[in-house]
Amino acid sequence: MERLGPSRADRLGGAPSPRVTLGGIAIDPVTEAEAVARVMDALEAGRGGQIVTPNVDIVAAARRSRELRAIIAASDLVVADGAPLVWASKVAGTPLPARVAGSDLVWSLSAAAATRGLRIALLGGTPDGAARPTERAADLLESRYPGLKVVGAWCPPMGFDRDESQWRALVERVEAAAPDLVYVGLGFPKQEHVMVRLRAIAPDAWFLGCGASIDFIAGYRRRAPKWMQRTGTEWIFRMLSEPRRLVRRYLKDDVPEAVRLLAEAYRERRRANSEV
Repeated sequence: MERLGPSRADRLGGAPSPRVTLGGIAIDPVTEAEAVARVMDALEAGRGGQIVTPNVDIVAAARRSRELRAIIAASDLVVADGAPLVWASKVAGTPLPARVAGSDLVWSLSAAAATRGLRIALLGGTPDGAARPTERAADLLESRYPGLKVVGAWCPPMGFDRDESQWRALVERVEAAAPDLVYVGLGFPKQEHVMVRLRAIAPDAWFLGCGASIDFIAGYRRRAPKWMQRTGTEWIFRMLSEPRRLVRRYLKDDVPEAVRLLAEAYRERRRANSEV
């Protein structure tokens, strides 16, 4: 495991700590509060950016794809969403200070944005017939955080990013809304590809890839109890909640990847100790 030089987060101002590499992905060693502060400081200075929240599934996917690794490396803030990443960093002797979940950032960023009168937009969510979880999530955020301005709640149809007319319609909405923050809940890696494209349209905004967070806010999916979030067992709750979709992914890909991360971290710690 390797410490890298200052990350692209240098553009946020100040001198951020060097990133920590795990599974080939360089991660910013920040707490949730520090991540929020970086984003707010950058917005105040008129600088946009992109946040990626790697978990074990994302690390496994990035190992297989140079393109995904490049997208993550180019992001302005990369935070450890998965508890095994934090565990592996500690085993390796380069500890990350905390897990920073995208599903938590949507709340803490909204709270900070409300105090500053910032504009946010939500993109994604799972359509459910006539129901629109994205609109419900927007209403709930505005009611919880007085002063927050939700200027967009968009749940585009499947394949919108490959349909020129649908994409143009989204671009026009983003341009008209002029958000400061955009939560993109389309799942990895689709949401990251969409964020890269939208940043060219709204370079002064911050984009957060937040997975299922919009559905969590709206109450269309349940998040694991706090004790499972704290102990790194949230994935078990997710798997049991959506077994048809997630059992194969978690057991075939994610558990072996977590073991691999920990084994790599142990070998790195032994190598570092042998050189002392």
